[in-house]
Amino acid sequence: MPDPLGDLLWLTPTEALAVVLATTGMYLAMMLLVRVIGQRMLGAMSNYDLVAIIAFGAILGRAALGDVAVLGGGLVAMLTLVALQSVAGALIVRPLGARAITTRPIVLMADGRVLEDQLRRAHVAGTELASQLRLAGVHRHDDVAVALLEPTGAISVLRRGTPVDAELLEDVIGAHLVPEHLLGQHG
Repeated sequence: MPDPLGDLLWLTPTEALAVVLATTGMYLAMMLLVRVIGQRMLGAMSNYDLVAIIAFGAILGRAALGDVAVLGGGLVAMLTLVALQSVAGALIVRPLGARAITTRPIVLMADGRVLEDQLRRAHVAGTELASQLRLAGVHRHDDVAVALLEPTGAISVLRRGTPVDAELLEDVIGAHLVPEHLLGQHG
């Protein structure tokens, strides 16, 4: 005799394995997508970014669960995502893992100049940069020594007045665009 409550709660071992594999595949696909598109995807969200994130979540959830839309399937998918995040967290503290998982910061402004090529590379609109400069309390472009798109998607602003430690720009895409007169020595 079929058990309707059991059918809503549990899944077979084969269904559980399918959920684990689909969830892992979608997680890796999203990691690759973020890696290819860049950290802009993770930054401050505009309205269209929020819509895209909601759609990505719906697609990921549907693909991960497939036909197994039961409590057990949801729990297996959630535990799989937690396990994958734990593995990613363990890998990111190692140099090779960090390079594989995270993106590098990108210089967007140097010496008060907006670097249009770098904005395009980072998929950042000039209006978005201007908004972040205002939020940082910048009154003029000339106040900015360096502005960077960080791996988190946030834009950081280093102001003029104090030399920028060259060590802070190691492994930054476009660091060579920062003029020497803005850099200090690192110790």
